[in-house]
Amino acid sequence: MKNIVSILVMIGMTLAAQSEDIVLRKSNGDVFVRHGVAETWTKVAIGDVLKPDDTMKTGKRGSALLVVNGSKRMTLPAEVIVDVSDIRNLSQEELMLKLTMQKVRSSSYEWKNDQMNVPNAAVVHGADRTPPVPLTENGLEIGRLEWNGTKVLFDNGYYSTSALKSMDVLRRYPSLGDKFENRLLVAQALEKANLRGEALSEYVSISQSEKLTAGQRETVAERIAQLRKQSGE
Repeated sequence: MKNIVSILVMIGMTLAAQSEDIVLRKSNGDVFVRHGVAETWTKVAIGDVLKPDDTMKTGKRGSALLVVNGSKRMTLPAEVIVDVSDIRNLSQEELMLKLTMQKVRSSSYEWKNDQMNVPNAAVVHGADRTPPVPLTENGLEIGRLEWNGTKVLFDNGYYSTSALKSMDVLRRYPSLGDKFENRLLVAQALEKANLRGEALSEYVSISQSEKLTAGQRETVAERIAQLRKQSGE
């Protein structure tokens, strides 16, 4: 098991290094960057080239304009945290590899006859050997900013990384999954990333909630019916 995990991590690090060329063109208010595993946030300057291991954060009145690969413009609104390595489009092969890595790290698993049995990745509230982030006020605030970052990725068409990040954030901050809109974003990101099976599982999981309004239940039912039709069920 350790060998497989090590191989997946090494490949994942290689893929993460293949990020886009991203430059900060404009900033307003508080805009910060954190390098690698450093805990310190520092101010960024216009013209700074962001690295794959950087993380961006904007304050309550902050915003930033990034230019990706010299042409695509991406705006970071107020109160978001975004990993620079997530600002990229993944191939289906890369997506499946990262999804497998996420399963290995965060899902319960069993070893039988040297084979790994991993539950569906879309079940973000399942058993997890990694304890969730303590529900402190500061912890929840960080989770909220990270979640806002997943929406920025989604709105800019980075559906694969949005799907992966949103599942990871909900795993670490389970209380954020109590909102219908948040769970719906996970399913929509999975669907747009062409992970229809995982998206269907997420929609079905959402539909089992007793807290849905009639309109929310109808929205989910329509997506379930459409995905089942596409898969020929």
